[in-house]
Amino acid sequence: MAMGTRKKRERQEALWYGGELPAAPGHPFYSRLNKVLDEAGFDCFCEDSCGGFYHAKLGRPSLPPGLYFRIMMIGFFEGIDSERGIAWRLADSLTLRQFLSTGLDEMTPDHVTISRTRRLIDGETHQRIFTWVLQRLAQAGLIQGKTIGVDSTTLEANAAMKSIVRRDTGESYTEYLKRLAEAEGVHAEDAAALRRMDRKRAKKMSNEVWENPNDPEAEITRLKDGRTALAFKAENAVDMETGAIVAVTTHGGAAADTATVEMTVVEAGVAVAGLTAEQTPEGEYQVHANGVEEVVADKGYHSNEVVRTFAELGLRTYIAEPERGERNWEDKAAEKEAVYANRRRIRGERGKRLQTQRGERIERNFAHQFDTGGMDRLYVRGMVNVHKKLLLQAAACNLALLLRSYYGAGKPRAAHDRIVEAIFAILVFMRTVEALWRPRSANSGSQRRRDPQ
Repeated sequence: MAMGTRKKRERQEALWYGGELPAAPGHPFYSRLNKVLDEAGFDCFCEDSCGGFYHAKLGRPSLPPGLYFRIMMIGFFEGIDSERGIAWRLADSLTLRQFLSTGLDEMTPDHVTISRTRRLIDGETHQRIFTWVLQRLAQAGLIQGKTIGVDSTTLEANAAMKSIVRRDTGESYTEYLKRLAEAEGVHAEDAAALRRMDRKRAKKMSNEVWENPNDPEAEITRLKDGRTALAFKAENAVDMETGAIVAVTTHGGAAADTATVEMTVVEAGVAVAGLTAEQTPEGEYQVHANGVEEVVADKGYHSNEVVRTFAELGLRTYIAEPERGERNWEDKAAEKEAVYANRRRIRGERGKRLQTQRGERIERNFAHQFDTGGMDRLYVRGMVNVHKKLLLQAAACNLALLLRSYYGAGKPRAAHDRIVEAIFAILVFMRTVEALWRPRSANSGSQRRRDPQ
């Protein structure tokens, strides 16, 4: 398949049409987004990065890489969770056609084309696009890199619990229950009896025993709403000064926070170090020269090993400590020193301020990505595909931060709300001026009538 290129200015509409076709003025938010991407050479960068996945001559032109990455980011800006939903929205919206430079006489990409392009382009290239957006934020002074906050959330996988099978025998959960029922003398064909037996017996859904054959990497875990489901875990490292997402890691849903935080912080350190290395002598990026120095997290990340490991890496921690009662520090001098130092820091003014800012810097990003961003659950399978989606979701969230710093609105709805607010402000100003002008006019007219001259 040959790689298609995005030639926005070379395209010409057909000369004749059967009738007048509607024309969209375009949404100001998407016009500004396209302006930012075009001025930074986004399409050329995407085509250079993805050139190895396409044949130079053979095959029909594919979905241009720059177009593909724009389409995936539309899911964040429009709050759409699946690629099928994005494809439907593209076909329905004149504004998004203009954003993608798709003519009215052209077909928009369907969900099959979008999915095939996602599978074609590897995870490293998606990471490169995420890093490219980070560089734009660094140029705008939106990444400091000194203090990093870490948090995670679980996302329901595109796999059902009722389809799980045992890893050793391959039998389904129902078949497993029937085998237990026969061993206990319960009638295996009685569905109600099977359910009663299942409710009464002590059980634990272990990921070492069970898997879903459609998505073996999804893990059984308890979601925040209390349901038990197959899920993945998304963990972000966020710049506590600006709210920019510096690193994204993906894990199985049952992975503990204390087991994944080191990997996420290391990824953030590598990203910040890469931005620091690319700074000009004048310091164009304005990134902290010494890289990551501080780590902020909630009490779910606190453990002796985590605090000691970060202390050995030369990082100051501000990790909230849960109540554990009296501790036994025998033969744990290094852990004791690290935990006590962390405790002193979180009780200080700076520690309290950083813990307060977690909600603003980290939780708000999660709300943008997974609530209003439409990614409250997953519609792709496999760790690699999930990680690709999370990278582009975070890249779009960072672009929203960049646009918010430039224009005051990071999403189409926010831009629309600002226009409405401006219109109401103008109307209020006009009414105020009119109210101030009328009494003066009336008073001046009565004064003229009383004046004999």
